[in-house]
Amino acid sequence: MDIGDFSASPNLVALFLQRAAERGTRPMLQAKRDGAWQALSWRDAVRQVSLLAESLRALGLEPGDRVMLVSENRPEWCLSDLAIMAAGCVTVPTYTTNTTRDHIHILENSGARAVIVSSAKLAKTLLPAVSQTDLCQHVISMEPLRRSQGSGFALHDWADLLKGDATAAESAVAARVATIGREDLACLIYTSGTGGAPRGVRQHHGMILLNVEGCARIIDEDFTWKDEVFLSFLPLSHAYEHTGGQYLPIGLGGEIYYAEGLDKLAANIEEVRPTIMVVVPRLFEVLRTRITKQVAKQGKVPNLLMECAIGIGSRRAKNKWRPGDSVLSALLERTLRPKIRAKFGGRLKAMVSGGAPLNPGLGGFFQSMGLTLLQGYGQTEAGPVISCNRPGAGIKMDTVGPPLDGVEVKIADDGEILVRGELVMHGYWANEAASRAVLIDGWLHTGDIGHFDAQGRIMITDRKKDMIVNDKGDNVSPQKVESMLTLQPEISQAMVSGDRRPYLVGLIVPDSEWMDVWARTNGQPQDLATLEGVPEFRAALRAAIDRVNLDLSVVEKVRQFVLADEAFSIENEEMTPSLKIRRHKLKARYGARLDALYKS
Repeated sequence: MDIGDFSASPNLVALFLQRAAERGTRPMLQAKRDGAWQALSWRDAVRQVSLLAESLRALGLEPGDRVMLVSENRPEWCLSDLAIMAAGCVTVPTYTTNTTRDHIHILENSGARAVIVSSAKLAKTLLPAVSQTDLCQHVISMEPLRRSQGSGFALHDWADLLKGDATAAESAVAARVATIGREDLACLIYTSGTGGAPRGVRQHHGMILLNVEGCARIIDEDFTWKDEVFLSFLPLSHAYEHTGGQYLPIGLGGEIYYAEGLDKLAANIEEVRPTIMVVVPRLFEVLRTRITKQVAKQGKVPNLLMECAIGIGSRRAKNKWRPGDSVLSALLERTLRPKIRAKFGGRLKAMVSGGAPLNPGLGGFFQSMGLTLLQGYGQTEAGPVISCNRPGAGIKMDTVGPPLDGVEVKIADDGEILVRGELVMHGYWANEAASRAVLIDGWLHTGDIGHFDAQGRIMITDRKKDMIVNDKGDNVSPQKVESMLTLQPEISQAMVSGDRRPYLVGLIVPDSEWMDVWARTNGQPQDLATLEGVPEFRAALRAAIDRVNLDLSVVEKVRQFVLADEAFSIENEEMTPSLKIRRHKLKARYGARLDALYKS
């Protein structure tokens, strides 16, 4: 395999077919069924993709038609995506958490003529939406599905569409794929909607290929590129996982395992032993909490070793290495770090964080534990990867690394990050006004504020639209303050507010385990609604906030706070499927309580 294959590939399906020809009967996709991992080979994947592609054509779908894909992460997701593109059509991935109203919006906006759905569970919200649209004519179900609701469309079984002459199907696909170019539309990725209705980002084949090539170069130059194993668990309908968790491993000729769910992720990691993991900061917070609690239960010596590791990591980040640190680091390599690495399978080359800003302290923790953590930066509108840290160039956790090869980045006069190159989208689907607002003279206006450091690495300071401007005109980064708050053991989640106000206030979700321990120790009921009125409980949370305030400037300090009624989650629509908080939802629910803090 050669890095040059990426720039030479005319489209994503061609890259897949080339890798399949090289890998043959070796496993490509793995999923757990009946308690055991079951593999699908590259050769079998080509057969299924080709048969499904030709069946889509037989249903009357034509080049450029949109096909919506509603499924959990599983092998059929990847096969469907490739088959849709192999048919000359455009994939429209959607989140499994979408409501019927969400599905209606995407169906109507994209004009999808067909839908592929995984199960009866997801069909419950999907089929009523399909029935209310005029254009969608076909629903294909991966699992047997009875028409329980909805009308006006034909229902097809996945298994039936995989029947036929595989040889003829593969020949037809090969001929069609040869006509698809890098500028052709591959998929419409609908943004998560942290601030409103999702918009369809027009991702062409070339933008994803350029992303994959840039990421592959980092792996090739900074690590040993061989038989990569990925564990897919972030939603494939998100651009980050779609590119980094699917097409990057395809381009590398790697193997993709599909996690059974977030609740079994830790066990799956130890079983699969991935070499590369694509992760979001929220998951790092969960993993850090789990590691520290496990070590805390093991006694004084393991805790002392962890404190030593964190201290060494902190000094190394500040270039304040002590003479004795090399000896301590060698000790940690024989004691603590191998045990931590074993929890991640023992052969992990790197964890790549993206999708949201990563607190430098959180990144430093994992580096101190002997795990390589690379922070990347990007947007759905840019493939989505714009930059990434590279070990060979020196990792600084307060940066997101230099731009990928083939990517131009400059900083506008107001500090906004602008991006140009093949990775930039062609615009939003059916939304020329929004496209013109962000695509100006060939440059993508990201809406992010940042600058370059002396080594050419990008440093992100905030989202332009999320920046809090207080009543004195001072700019405050909410993400910075929130990430520092959630590093405290007492606090699980946080949102700060204070636009056009004299100071910041916080919305706090206490850590559930800490809260239960506190309640038992102090003879209080383990109920948040009751504890909220207990002065000692609030004082404990106040102390955690004050610890953070010690490291913040005057304008960044959180002066007062209220407690949330429940944790922010995807289910209550207060987090996106990529685990970013939805500020507009939280402000709509808690705005009056936050405003009241300024009157007390």
